[in-house]
Amino acid sequence: MKSETAKTTLTMTSLRKESRLRTAGALLRKDWQLYSLLILPVIYLIIFKYGPMIGNVIAFRRFVPGGSIFGETWVGLRYFQMFVQDPTFWKVFGNTLILGGLALLFTFPVPIIFALLLNEVKSKRFKKFVQTASYLPHFLSIVIVAGMILQLTAVNGSINGLVAFFTGDNIPFMQRAEWFRTIYITSEIWQGMGWGAILYLAALTTIDDSLYEAARIDGANRWKQTIHVTIPGILPTIVTLLILNMGNFLAVGFEKILLLYNPLIYDTSDVISTYLYRVGLQSSNFSYATAIGLFESLIGLILVFSVNAISRRLTQRSLW
Repeated sequence: MKSETAKTTLTMTSLRKESRLRTAGALLRKDWQLYSLLILPVIYLIIFKYGPMIGNVIAFRRFVPGGSIFGETWVGLRYFQMFVQDPTFWKVFGNTLILGGLALLFTFPVPIIFALLLNEVKSKRFKKFVQTASYLPHFLSIVIVAGMILQLTAVNGSINGLVAFFTGDNIPFMQRAEWFRTIYITSEIWQGMGWGAILYLAALTTIDDSLYEAARIDGANRWKQTIHVTIPGILPTIVTLLILNMGNFLAVGFEKILLLYNPLIYDTSDVISTYLYRVGLQSSNFSYATAIGLFESLIGLILVFSVNAISRRLTQRSLW
């Protein structure tokens, strides 16, 4: 009896798989023009994203410039042991965690709040003006943004002009390590707030107006409507972006930090990406840098899977 039941189950499973394959084949034949648009992005991912992953093998082999691109001799976990025992690495790892945590704490919720505030604006002309003005910083080159920050925070800059007016003293912001995190996070908020709000504004347009009408009938004010209707309506978008951001938790903005930092503020500004730049490119220690990069990527992968699992359990929403 049990064997017959098992056979029946296997048969039903195989029939379901065949049905899904037939359905997928029918959809592919029907919309093949649309699916053909995926060819170039897939080729790009294979060549520039997945192909270079083969080079991670030099994290386990000793790479010599001018020799084989896959390394000369097998060294096992030697380079991993090197950075685990390197106090400088743990210093920059701590800086990366702090900057990543601050960025997630401040730069992630600000676009949500900004989108909710814009959604309450009734004047379309004013709303478009604010949206356009808030989007512009995202399109500025990192070099321009870094130059603006350095000019504003210079000893004779605009910010110090105000500081000197009220206190009589100038503050060398970019020569003091304790100011770097504040300056970096503030610039990230300013640069990404408007652009990050686009997806949330799009999600807000999908919320059914009848839900707001029902909430008003029940006596809910604008604040309660936001809490019980608006935020649940955009929660899937929030969860998706949070999971994706966790994958880049340790990938703190390399270009901006590289352009802003200097040896005087290494204590708070030096992160894994800038440390890799100095160790890998400037010192030509490619195997050691690859081992650190592989470790960073592994942590990012673990964070994505962990946050996805937590989100699935708490909110019943996840990427997979």
